[in-house]
Amino acid sequence: MFVAAINPVKHVQRWMAPTLVLIPVFAALTLPLSAQPQRGGMPRTQRHEGHHDIFQLEEAWRNAVLKGDVAAMDSLLSDDYIGISTRGTLLTKEQTLARLRSGRAHYTSLVLSDRKVRFYGTTALVTSSAQATGTNADGEDISGGFRYTRVYVRNAQGKWKIVSFEASRIRVSGGQR
Repeated sequence: MFVAAINPVKHVQRWMAPTLVLIPVFAALTLPLSAQPQRGGMPRTQRHEGHHDIFQLEEAWRNAVLKGDVAAMDSLLSDDYIGISTRGTLLTKEQTLARLRSGRAHYTSLVLSDRKVRFYGTTALVTSSAQATGTNADGEDISGGFRYTRVYVRNAQGKWKIVSFEASRIRVSGGQR
């Protein structure tokens, strides 16, 4: 009886060759799909509702600033909120509410424009421009244009809360502001 010896290396090589050719083909076909912009994993109707919710919260924030409404601001901010002022000062929720409560800074006008909202799962990122008119705690004019970023996170109860805010003054070419 004759028994043929099978070379296991050649057997595996013959089986693997077609598979190795398919790996780059599969990668080439799926890469464009993974490179597409993410929509935050939200269906279109939820994104639309999310935009509506965030726009309403942005208006509630604007009104709280203009009216010095501490209770409204308290309900908007998360407990671990951190804000960064136009001067680079870090502010906690408590510090932000204390500043609002003092009434020392006063805004008479706050017009928001160029607002963009993007969703990343349970996080919403808002960028916008603001034209503000008002005075600071020392009575100095703080009017001008600003750009800001505000971050909202949907909490376990399904409510959007502001977790972060940063504002920067828009510098006018050749001006001091």
